[in-house]
Amino acid sequence: MTAIVTANNLSKNYGSLQALNDVSFSIEPGQVVGLIGPNGAGKTTALKAILGLTSYTGQLEVLGLDPRRYRHRVMQDVCFIADVAVLPRWLRVDQIMEIMAKTHPRFDPAKAGQFLSKTGIRRNSKIKSLSKGMVTQLHLALVMAIDVRLLVLDEPTIGLDIIFRKEFFTSLLEDYFDEKRTIIVSTHQVEEIQHILTNLMFINRGRLVLNSSMEEIANRYVEVSVAPEKLQQALDLKPIYQQDGFGHTALLYDGVSHDRLNQLGRIGTPNIASLFVAKVKEDAA
Repeated sequence: MTAIVTANNLSKNYGSLQALNDVSFSIEPGQVVGLIGPNGAGKTTALKAILGLTSYTGQLEVLGLDPRRYRHRVMQDVCFIADVAVLPRWLRVDQIMEIMAKTHPRFDPAKAGQFLSKTGIRRNSKIKSLSKGMVTQLHLALVMAIDVRLLVLDEPTIGLDIIFRKEFFTSLLEDYFDEKRTIIVSTHQVEEIQHILTNLMFINRGRLVLNSSMEEIANRYVEVSVAPEKLQQALDLKPIYQQDGFGHTALLYDGVSHDRLNQLGRIGTPNIASLFVAKVKEDAA
């Protein structure tokens, strides 16, 4: 199976700032990859490289092509939406849909209409009359109605209320995604995407500090809620992260057997946020 994206020793400097530091990874067809990192970690630079929007050193292939050299060909099979995306404010909704239908051969107006039917957006509304959240909804509907092999989302739901964010990610999984498509999503709202991910990448200070499937994470990392009387025994097993709560302490372990941890308290798979904090602190140390 040919990878959708392959990066080997990918690096990028902005003057003295190293935005990407010798990053290597592979993204396969049918994966939903969460790219998570703090501000300034290198997420946007990595996405720009994949989209052919910035120079870099190392090797990078998207759909088997160099995205800088063959950007026009690559972008025929790639769609992208970012939190800074804008639409022409003077157009009506139906006009922007007509333009999309004429300019992009893989745009499906019926599918865009299906997505819009779940919102309060009217076809005859001027874009300038829409709220920020509605403009985001419109942009998402337009992008998701294009039949491509790779969809790249950079903070796609900023400005949306929690109800529509949940509906969007559900729709992304049920109405858009299939085994032939690949999605890369970068967001700070990590808890909202955990249920749709197949793979997870953490980036910090330009370096990948985690690159695993969700299945591997569930097998490798364990979170244990420990009562005070067993805390010292639990600490002796060297957790990688500790969070104190009301009457219990949550401890995160890497590679410790479930049998040993079952004796200490209630075990479970850690959420992405806790795992991310643990890996970033581990990287800093």
